[in-house]
Amino acid sequence: MEVKEFRELSPEELNEKIYELRSTLFELRRKKAVGQLEHGEEVKRVRKDIAKAETVKRERELNLGK
Repeated sequence: MEVKEFRELSPEELNEKIYELRSTLFELRRKKAVGQLEHGEEVKRVRKDIAKAETVKRERELNLGK
């Protein structure tokens, strides 16, 4: 996702998305550990998406997003 898409989400939706991304990351790491992960770049993409979402969340806390 792009940062723009995260900014369009409500605070509740943003928290849900972060939770969903963290769950996805957990599953990808588990698959990687047992050798079932075919596309290793997925872990990197999900980590970056979590960082983008957390950045938007922090911007809102500091009122910089307005």
